[in-house]
Amino acid sequence: MRNHTELSEFILLGIPQTQGVETVLFVLFLFIYIFTLVGNLLILIAILSSSALHTPMYFFLGILSIFDILFPSVTCPKMLLYLSGQSRVISYKGCATQLFFYHFLGATEGCLYSVMSYDRFVAICHPLRYTLIMRRGVCVGLVMGAWSVGCLQATILTSFTLKLTYCNLNCVDYYFCDIPAMLPLACDDASQAQTVGSTAVGFLALMLWFTVCVSYTRIGIAILKIRSTEGRKKAFSTCSAHLTAILCAFGPIIIIYLQSTPNPLLGAIVQILNNIVSPMLNSLIYSLRNKEVKRSLKKVFHNAVFTVLE
Repeated sequence: MRNHTELSEFILLGIPQTQGVETVLFVLFLFIYIFTLVGNLLILIAILSSSALHTPMYFFLGILSIFDILFPSVTCPKMLLYLSGQSRVISYKGCATQLFFYHFLGATEGCLYSVMSYDRFVAICHPLRYTLIMRRGVCVGLVMGAWSVGCLQATILTSFTLKLTYCNLNCVDYYFCDIPAMLPLACDDASQAQTVGSTAVGFLALMLWFTVCVSYTRIGIAILKIRSTEGRKKAFSTCSAHLTAILCAFGPIIIIYLQSTPNPLLGAIVQILNNIVSPMLNSLIYSLRNKEVKRSLKKVFHNAVFTVLE
């Protein structure tokens, strides 16, 4: 990656059309961010502390919780700083870091959703062979594959964006450094980078969505074949939390990168849903709808209180 820029810093203008409500947004996003960190950390503690949760399903859930801690941490701390009245300036390296890790973590998490849908497919459609198919080496390999895909996409997108020359304008009309906000500032022709960005993100999102749809179609057929009502409810409850999380994650991505005429305010709202709100919802979805996680958390809190009282 070559750096042709003459600029050493950018200025983040923040969320479009929100001037005058920075304090309200600061309190709101600070609460969401803290809730996200605490919620996903509790899920991690619950999984690590209970041997009953040391299964492929909860292994992937633990990895997802790590990503839900890291993903909003790419953009939220800087946003909270300037919403609180601190400097809106971000260095060129800081902007490049935001751009890379946002797409790296976002793409990897998308791949992880696809992996988790495959895990649920094997659990419901091939229950007798589940432990054989989803053995530890396979689970680790699937996670490493998700990391590799995310790293490859982020490298491509970041390279095409930062190889452009940024020589005059340095005001990023957004709350973090993202491709749609960066390209208008380039002195060079940005059409190639824009085409590559939309194609890469759109292609990956559609491929992952296709994988999820195929898995859940097979799962739906398998559930319909279950004769007992209790068995159907148990199978459906196993997948409902994951399916809800997928809808919250993939919807914003498709909307923001495939819209023909970008709307700055709509784009910011969709990005906030994807980057800040969705990780918080994941912790709620997987903790409130999962009896094993709730049972493990109760045991952790009970042991902690008992230790303090002693």
